[in-house]
Amino acid sequence: MSTQNPTAVRVYLARVRSALADLPESEVEEILEDVRPHLAEMEAELGENPKVDALIERLGSPEGYAAELRASGGYPPRPPDAGGKTTVLKVKTGIGGARFAFWGLVFSVGGFALFGFAAAVWVRVEPLLGLLFVAPVLAISVAYVVRKGVAPIVELPEVVKLREIATSFQNNRNSKGVNYFRTLKPAWWVLCAAVLVIFGLLLVLRDTEAVLLLPLMLLAAVAVVWAGPKLKTDRRLLWLAVPISAFVIGSMLGGAGAAVDLIAKRSYGGGSYNSPYGPSYNDSYGNPQLTYGSQDVENIYAFDAEGKPLTEIYLYDENGRPLSTTRYACEQSTGEKRKIGDDNRYPRPRLERGVRDNDGNLNGYNGYRSYCLERTDVPFSAAIPKITPAPPSTTAQAPPSSPAPPSNSTQPTR
Repeated sequence: MSTQNPTAVRVYLARVRSALADLPESEVEEILEDVRPHLAEMEAELGENPKVDALIERLGSPEGYAAELRASGGYPPRPPDAGGKTTVLKVKTGIGGARFAFWGLVFSVGGFALFGFAAAVWVRVEPLLGLLFVAPVLAISVAYVVRKGVAPIVELPEVVKLREIATSFQNNRNSKGVNYFRTLKPAWWVLCAAVLVIFGLLLVLRDTEAVLLLPLMLLAAVAVVWAGPKLKTDRRLLWLAVPISAFVIGSMLGGAGAAVDLIAKRSYGGGSYNSPYGPSYNDSYGNPQLTYGSQDVENIYAFDAEGKPLTEIYLYDENGRPLSTTRYACEQSTGEKRKIGDDNRYPRPRLERGVRDNDGNLNGYNGYRSYCLERTDVPFSAAIPKITPAPPSTTAQAPPSSPAPPSNSTQPTR
């Protein structure tokens, strides 16, 4: 081993070599040559004269790291009777925090995948609000990993068992296929970034209020491209890259399902293709959302034959079912809209929202305070076409034919 490597790297690699002592020497050297540059780069990032403990916080114990190298290379696990004793790192901290960090990651992966799937199926922002319940768990897990490193986590019994299962699975399968997928990792991180950006743009096109979410999507895209290639040298980045990958996978599956449904039914709600109206999806409160073609219908106005608007009308379909949708009203304290019920009575008050300044000017340059107004007037006038009744027919009707006189002839009898 080169003596030019920093002391911390030499000590760490020595313990890794000891844990791989049962493998052929040539293969051990090949493995160490692959990881030595990454360790040296990490040592440089840690500053001058770093301790071995700093590397252990990043990568876990050398013995655990060696086990991961075995699994990634398709080598069998270390036999119990292998020569040479290795010093196993004893975790001084309790396992409660480590266990929470591990299962917090598992919980976050499931949540990110689920809500990404739902948002892609409906192409709506509302399902992503569920991530607010997942984010605190992930944040606490990340805080633990940043402070304590991954060493306490890799020593958990459930993590050790999972690694044994993964190693056994790889040994029972063709390692060439597994290694091929590993070569695709750089492309995967780029694909994740592209999916995040495209998904964010689709949400903005679907709902202009989603423009506030677009910077977060761009930030996540940059983060996954930066963190993905560094996973081999810093296992703490798993808590960043894995949830984002789960979100991308969920959104890709949801988008694929929505596309198949759209092609098969021509609408998200399964309505008839020839009918312009149809409940394409439910809103965030579970009520059907009316659409005309591909556009949402938020209000319905009716006029009489003289062009006068009608109020207090109730809509039903051909089966007598009420066409009920969510009714909203203004929340004066916040300037936002809120649900007050659902019914089939139209037209609804129009909600005008914006910002105002201290002088009461609406939507001005200095506006900062949100406002919401309910307008009951009709925003347009309707020109009702006049139907001219058809003129009466002038064709003379033929007089009714008189009945034929009875015949005096006697029918022959037999």
